[in-house]
Amino acid sequence: MFDAAVPTVDAASVPADGALLDVREQDEWDAGHVDGAVHIPIGQVVARLGELPEDPLYVVCRVGGRSAQVVQYLVAQGREALNVDGGMYAWEAAGRPMVSSSGSQAFVL
Repeated sequence: MFDAAVPTVDAASVPADGALLDVREQDEWDAGHVDGAVHIPIGQVVARLGELPEDPLYVVCRVGGRSAQVVQYLVAQGREALNVDGGMYAWEAAGRPMVSSSGSQAFVL
């Protein structure tokens, strides 16, 4: 279960120049991601904290579960982080742009 107090933001409300952290696995990232996002899989976040962009951080995964865990951790570390509600599925549904690693049509895996 997730803490109801996890700060969240609607996918459509993430600023175009917002610092986006994608915590999905490599195959999910390759299929479709936000151009300019920082990709650090959830299992590597703690070890790679120094690579995180400036606050506020908008954290995304496929549907919002993994990113909510990362947001809880980052907030506990004193960072300003928000969970993108509904994850990449909500991002795609909101018509926000995505790219794939291969250059083919991007999709949410």
